[in-house]
Amino acid sequence: MSRVSTAGRSVGVLPLIAGLASAIALTGAAFYTVDAAGCGDPGQYVRHDDHVELIGGCVDGASLPHTPEKTGTEASHSNYRP
Repeated sequence: MSRVSTAGRSVGVLPLIAGLASAIALTGAAFYTVDAAGCGDPGQYVRHDDHVELIGGCVDGASLPHTPEKTGTEASHSNYRP
C-alpha cells in the first residue's frame, strides 16, 4: 500500500493561495484606479466631412502633443471606430 503524506498536499496549496491573494489585490487596485479617475463624461466621436472629432470627455486637447497633418491620407470607415 502506498501512503500519501499530508505534507505533499500542503505544498501545492501555498502557491494557490498566493496566486489568489495577488489576483484579488490586483483586481482591487484596478477598481480603485478606475474609480479614482473621476471622469463622468465619456464623450462621443462625431464624423465631419473629412475627419472625426471627439466631443466632450476628460481629455484636454491642449495637453496633447501636436502632430503634423499627413497629406494623402483621408479618413475612411475602415480606419476608425465611432
